[in-house]
Amino acid sequence: MHYWEYIFFISCFIVFYNYAGYAIIAFSLNRIKRKIKAPPELTTGSFPGVSFIVAAFNEEDFIGQKILNSLGQDYPPEKIEFIFVTDGSTDRTMEIIRQYPAIRLLHEDQRNGKSAAMNRAAQIASRDILIFSDANTTLNTTATKNIARHYQDKKVGGVAGEKKVIPPPGSPDEVGAGEGLYWKYESFLKKVDSEFYSVVGAAGELFSIRRDLFEPLPPTVILDDFVISLKLTEKGYRVRYEPTAYAMETPSFSLTDEHLRKVRIAAGGFQAMGMLRSLLLPWPYPSLTFLYVSHRVLRWTLSPLCFILALLSNMVLSYRPGGIFRLFLAAQLLFYGLAIAGQFAGPRLSRLKILKLPSYFVFMNVSVIQGFFRFLKGRQTVNWEKARRTIPSAHQP
Repeated sequence: MHYWEYIFFISCFIVFYNYAGYAIIAFSLNRIKRKIKAPPELTTGSFPGVSFIVAAFNEEDFIGQKILNSLGQDYPPEKIEFIFVTDGSTDRTMEIIRQYPAIRLLHEDQRNGKSAAMNRAAQIASRDILIFSDANTTLNTTATKNIARHYQDKKVGGVAGEKKVIPPPGSPDEVGAGEGLYWKYESFLKKVDSEFYSVVGAAGELFSIRRDLFEPLPPTVILDDFVISLKLTEKGYRVRYEPTAYAMETPSFSLTDEHLRKVRIAAGGFQAMGMLRSLLLPWPYPSLTFLYVSHRVLRWTLSPLCFILALLSNMVLSYRPGGIFRLFLAAQLLFYGLAIAGQFAGPRLSRLKILKLPSYFVFMNVSVIQGFFRFLKGRQTVNWEKARRTIPSAHQP
């Protein structure tokens, strides 16, 4: 076999394995082995104490809705405390929070990043379970209860909630369609991972951890949620996925805003892999290494490169006699053509799955490559201008 063929087939295999193959293996094994039983419902007297923590930076447009949504959680009020951190905020966020005496406000004029804010809140939290939620999301009313019930299992060190991207009615669909579809796919993978062994990386919109397992983060950490949740698995604890505890947010305001967010996440991913080197070794938790490498490491390393290699090698092979590689090339060119069309399609056409799937897929991988070079240059800081979101209507949890 010609070495260009090796490059082509190996590249295609890695991409397929990363995005679908490993999940097929894990899903199949999940069906064979004993299925994990849902945790029993909490009963009177069995509710653990919860510290509900929100880090907010200049969120005056949304913080009022966030407060009402948080206080409306269906959980015994004597078992839950609310801590909001607004370090560095310069708008009316603090003023609005002070109107609600049930919330403890932490504020410093200096902005040191989200990790520092989470460290401060965790240090003064008095309850056994820490639940972190982003300031620009709303939760279903039973989210806290559905998360807390998992902690009846002593092997559970953390719980990851579900993220839902919900465009406001009548809003432009430049980003929301692709982003929402991507998160449905990620949610399926989290369900598979959780049943197989553990979620490998929680989303910051909604996740939780036992307070006595929380390790203060270095102030330079970019993906705080990802690192915190995987540090738990290093200690042998599991992170469960709870789809009935979900955080709803609107999509990014534009592709430019979503691009900034994706590049930052990718840069943080490379930083996190350096901090979590022990997870690359299959001992003592081989199932964890299998999921971590298959789902996360390949996504941020080889897969974006393999897309490029698959196209380049296919171009070379298309000049050889025989039509099979020309068919492969035609399929690739069609895919990238649809991706480009999706970038420039109007609001009505951009809703078509045949356009939005390839478009967001390519957009995401290009952002990963850019994030890698940003990481190498050391240009990504913990303080950044957050991605704008479309103005939400009142969500109905």
